[in-house]
Amino acid sequence: MAVTAQLVKELRERTGAGMMDCKKVLVETDGDIEKAIELLREKGLAKAAKKAGRIAAEGLVKVAFDAEHKAAAVVEVNSETDFVAKNEEFVEFVEKLADMALKADSDDLEAFKALPYEGEGTVSDALNSKIAKIGENMNVRRFHKMATPGVVYTGYIHGNGKIGVIVGIETEAAADEIAVCAKDVAMQVASMSPKFVNEDQVDPAWLESEKEIAKQQLLNEGKPEAMLERIIPGKVKAILKEVCLVDQKFVKNGDLTVAQYVESVAKEIGKPMKVVEMVRYEVGEGIEKKEENFAEEVAKQMGAN
Repeated sequence: MAVTAQLVKELRERTGAGMMDCKKVLVETDGDIEKAIELLREKGLAKAAKKAGRIAAEGLVKVAFDAEHKAAAVVEVNSETDFVAKNEEFVEFVEKLADMALKADSDDLEAFKALPYEGEGTVSDALNSKIAKIGENMNVRRFHKMATPGVVYTGYIHGNGKIGVIVGIETEAAADEIAVCAKDVAMQVASMSPKFVNEDQVDPAWLESEKEIAKQQLLNEGKPEAMLERIIPGKVKAILKEVCLVDQKFVKNGDLTVAQYVESVAKEIGKPMKVVEMVRYEVGEGIEKKEENFAEEVAKQMGAN
């Protein structure tokens, strides 16, 4: 019996196994879908779908750069446990995805998951294969590519992939000339978690919300409403110094702001430098993690046995 695309699709939907795995077992079973399902189960490849409901809030962040650091990409892939995040096969998978993200046309995650993955069908197929083989739910959560003309990119990975940062510096200098400075700035982003690069990039809606919070705090402190218009600008300025990267106090030298530090390095090398882009990914941020009671879990297991 001929193995059609429709047959492969049906088997994928019923088992959650990868496309290439489905095709292989259908060929082995001469197109018999029920026998193919049995074969997938025997091989442990029909488990991916059942694991999809588990919360994957651990994982890894990886960054990648082209040869001249004129393009950069960051990707986050989640797993259920930190143990699997250290699995060599998982690490290689995330590194490969970071390299693939460098060639992506956009930040469209669904389009990225549909890209061909060497020897395993698509990225989604490869992911399902890893889920089946390693035995945990995993998720390609997000990625971002940066490639602005005139910008040089440098990155920093903290905690073996718990936090990944890329900073973009507008400059005529080569990547190796600004490497130390750019890494310092990337480490600043990792540790201080700024929301914006500078005031020009501040989200107006976010700023308006912060103003309202500041007003309410002042009223709660007993400040007269008539005085608020005079006090709020100072409050806002203080807030912006905390959330804008270039205005933050430089962690390695509190006498300088990040912008002043970068300017000092620019003078040293004789080429202008300006921080214009950044991205910071932290594993699992924003994912609601399930709280497990270990004693209860053991008791449940013993009861089941």
